[in-house]
Amino acid sequence: MKIPQKKSKSPAPSAAVGTSVATTTGRGDDSTSLALAAPADSGGLRLDHVLAGLLPQHSRNRLQGWIREGRVKVDGKPVSEPKHKLWGGEAINVEAALEEQVSALLPEAIPLQVIFEDETLIVIDKPAGLVVHPAAGNWSGTLLNALLYHAPQLSSVPRAGIVHRLDKDTSGLLVVAKTLEAQTDLVRQLQARTVKREYQALARGQVERGGTVDAPIGRHPIQRTKMAVVMGGKPARTHYRIVERFSTCTLIECSLETGRTHQIRVHLDHIGHPLVGDPVYGRSANRVPRGPAFDRQFLHARKLGLVHPASGKSMQWKSPLPDDMADLLDQLRLDAAMEADAALGEDDYDDDHEVELIYEYGDGDDD
Repeated sequence: MKIPQKKSKSPAPSAAVGTSVATTTGRGDDSTSLALAAPADSGGLRLDHVLAGLLPQHSRNRLQGWIREGRVKVDGKPVSEPKHKLWGGEAINVEAALEEQVSALLPEAIPLQVIFEDETLIVIDKPAGLVVHPAAGNWSGTLLNALLYHAPQLSSVPRAGIVHRLDKDTSGLLVVAKTLEAQTDLVRQLQARTVKREYQALARGQVERGGTVDAPIGRHPIQRTKMAVVMGGKPARTHYRIVERFSTCTLIECSLETGRTHQIRVHLDHIGHPLVGDPVYGRSANRVPRGPAFDRQFLHARKLGLVHPASGKSMQWKSPLPDDMADLLDQLRLDAAMEADAALGEDDYDDDHEVELIYEYGDGDDD
């Protein structure tokens, strides 16, 4: 009986013998069946090591995961241990899961609110909850997927023509280029800071006056999923002005000179007035009133202005606040009016003030 010879530090096999590829639906999911053959000189090597040589386009971690998931058979028998030693020459079948990223390039029939479209541009009023660009955890159901369905020609434009983003739970206006030339022009406008972007935001606490936050933004040094004002970060500048004040929060309008990730959210948190409803930023602002309850950050891209890449004409679009934001502001205004009435009190009325009585139905005189 031939005993596998353990070889240490051997180079991974570089080519498969008799490799074939076919699509299968045997697992009930999207996968590709790969028929491979272990090289004759692979005796004593680990299964995951051999597969890494046969399938160099996949990472070792991914291959190990497929083995543990039961996607790999050796001579027709399932193998669930990456350390399984080979004899050399075995038939190996791999049911390779299609990359999640593949779905990022598929059109999906997702409704879009298009407020302007021509042969060059599309301007979208994005709802809250829609991810703009595919990324880990959101490889489908994104604005990019919706755009590929709405305008299939965008498949030939990088990132389906997307030139700037909005956070998942930020609503409002976003421009998409339908041609490579238009995309290049819009990117240059963004770099030159000639694209005008204005947002309405509800900040916690009483913001005393308008101003500018000029503070660099980079990845948070500890919480890597967050951004923060950090030394050595990318330049970031946000202008803001007061629109309306309430007892526990302030409605402000922000305009951007730069477009850093989470810029408004980070900058407002930096000055001690994080956004109402922001689930990520503002947790350390214990001395600032939390403001009214809201289930997402109160941030809406309400105005967008740019120079049309083809015509050279200056164009501008506006978006009304979504219903949930408008309803919250109406409630805040009503509460403010009631608070003002309560503060006025009955003692502030002049009992001696003459009041004219008007009887709509007469004063009882039959004549």
